Amino acid sequence: MRIRHLAFYLGLALALAACGKPAAVEHAPAAASTPAGAPSPAVVGQKTAEPPSDLPTKITRMNEDGSETVEDVPGDSGAHNPLLAAVASTVAASTSAASAATISGPTLWQEGVNYTRLVPAQPTAVPAGQVEVLEFFWYACPHCNALDPMIESWRKTKPAYISFSRVHVLWNEGHRSLARLYYTLDSLGKLDQLHGEVFKEIHVHGNPLVAADPRNEKESERIQMTFVRKLGISEVDFTKAYHSFAVDTALQRADELVQRYRVTAVPTFVINGKYVADVYTADGAEHLLSLVGDLAAQEHKR
Repeated sequence: MRIRHLAFYLGLALALAACGKPAAVEHAPAAASTPAGAPSPAVVGQKTAEPPSDLPTKITRMNEDGSETVEDVPGDSGAHNPLLAAVASTVAASTSAASAATISGPTLWQEGVNYTRLVPAQPTAVPAGQVEVLEFFWYACPHCNALDPMIESWRKTKPAYISFSRVHVLWNEGHRSLARLYYTLDSLGKLDQLHGEVFKEIHVHGNPLVAADPRNEKESERIQMTFVRKLGISEVDFTKAYHSFAVDTALQRADELVQRYRVTAVPTFVINGKYVADVYTADGAEHLLSLVGDLAAQEHKR
């Protein structure tokens, strides 16, 4: 079993070069259907920033052939993650001219430099007076794993008007299998309790929670069931939720959101259907959540 897991991670390391899709896909029209009346947004380019610390400063980008590449902010060697130590991990990010718009906060955030604007803005799914913040992530992404403790701390102190949700990407069979696990735990009401345990199982214990051949859905389900049983979830409850209409609906919505926002790299944040930010645009992970908070505050004042 451990040999198979090691083979999985060696294959992943060889495929990595950040967690996301290629530029060719990034500029292509969305292939999947989007909700009626929701136009596809145009996204302003982003810049590569130089981080002032060794906090998580990577994103994972999906390539056309199904492999993932790891993009580093310059200055981050990736040595804090053994899986990525042998990976060539610096990829040039596209640059665009910045607009003059700025957001006031602890820092002056500049549109087109620190965040990108979605044109047109997209509809959100939160009540009036709330600001929607979405984090697009992938359980097997080492950068999402590294950033998650910061997000959990931020969740506990964020303003009440911020409605925060995670969206698990579904770029291929492996992503989809882990997404089904995520939404199954959510359906069972166990997500807050076990979300961090999934990251730990994958990135600390070396269990990918996906079959060696991700197309083998039955084997992936068996591996995940073995994992959750150790955490007190019964096989009957897990199986029922895993194949439920609620989980299938959640997966469909997640796929629609990924397509609508043309998400090609994780972790990525979308603020109120209008702005996109990541560790590149925010000049490092230690600034990212401050940027998200300032953009949300601006939206709340409107």
